[in-house]
Amino acid sequence: MKKLEEYVRSIPDFPEPGIIFRDVTTILQDADGLHLAVDSICNMLKDVDYDVVVGPESRGFIFGVPVAYAEHKGFVPVRKIEMHKDSITPGQKVVIIDDLIATGGTTEAIIKLIEELGGKVVKICFVMELAGLKGRELLKGYDVESAIIYEGK
Repeated sequence: MKKLEEYVRSIPDFPEPGIIFRDVTTILQDADGLHLAVDSICNMLKDVDYDVVVGPESRGFIFGVPVAYAEHKGFVPVRKIEMHKDSITPGQKVVIIDDLIATGGTTEAIIKLIEELGGKVVKICFVMELAGLKGRELLKGYDVESAIIYEGK
């Protein structure tokens, strides 16, 4: 089987010169790629004690739901950086799953929502990370893991 990064299509100079766009949809289009991505996230969680998976639309849904299903956990969708007020209960241990971390702003906003509801973020998992955008720095103090790390933007 190929490595997960071999399923990612890289498109140079998009959306502007000097940027390499990393297309996650090519992972989804291949059964082995999708299986490998979901298994990679499940492996990140093998020693983590958690109650529920949270994923932002739309790709957090795509990767978060099969992980929640495989691990027999509930799934909470986040849409437009909004959650139902009763979706997280005080003291719940939460894992956030998304396809990509770039600047980290979306994930930071989701963490704030979870914590306002009394939840505790115990792990944040991404399929891909664009390390050059330094999103991980915004999430200091949280356990962050990515299946693929690209050094650029």
